[in-house]
Amino acid sequence: MTPPTIQVCRNCGGGAPVDAHFCPQCTKILSLGRHGDYFTFFGVRRALNLDLADLEQRFRALSRQFHPDYFYNATPAERRASLERSSYLNDAYRTLRHPIARVEYLLELEGLAARGPQDASRHVPAALLEQVFALNEELDEIRGLRAAGAPTDEWRRRLERARAPIEAKREAHEAQLRELAARWDGLLGRAGAAEERRGVLEGLRRCVLERNYISNLLAGIERELTA
Repeated sequence: MTPPTIQVCRNCGGGAPVDAHFCPQCTKILSLGRHGDYFTFFGVRRALNLDLADLEQRFRALSRQFHPDYFYNATPAERRASLERSSYLNDAYRTLRHPIARVEYLLELEGLAARGPQDASRHVPAALLEQVFALNEELDEIRGLRAAGAPTDEWRRRLERARAPIEAKREAHEAQLRELAARWDGLLGRAGAAEERRGVLEGLRRCVLERNYISNLLAGIERELTA
């Protein structure tokens, strides 16, 4: 379904572009509708490599425009609209400023977000799950060594050895995500590239799911190192 491109002003009934924040006819702040998304709200492409300095500049400019202090003497509907847009702006900025959150949000918009832990588990490669099991067994043995009073250097060395291949896999996934993000941006606006875009999105989804597993593995190792 093609997303709407026009929103209706509740004050005068006029139409405004979906990325407008104030009505072109009556200049009143527009109520926040259900259409649109974070990218549209900021007036940027649905890209994965954003200019963060530009994003921050847009955020600060919009923050000033929506600030509730400017609507202190306005109608209740306008005050409510300023609060809604200010809150939405903060959520949008927190999401788009972080690369991984940006990818996950894009996948959500495109209908490819993971639907809970079980759905995520079904799409993680068997080889990675085997590493999870092997690492958990190694961590159990290391906890046993520590409980038995083994020298700190001994079990810390084992932890560091266990972390090395996981770190290497994390770096490989970061590189893969960057490559896929660049491919996605290159396909934006290109006619007849729907199938290719879908393939890139599927790759991004797999990569994000695996990355979450890898992050959990590294977090578990870090907890053991600081125990």
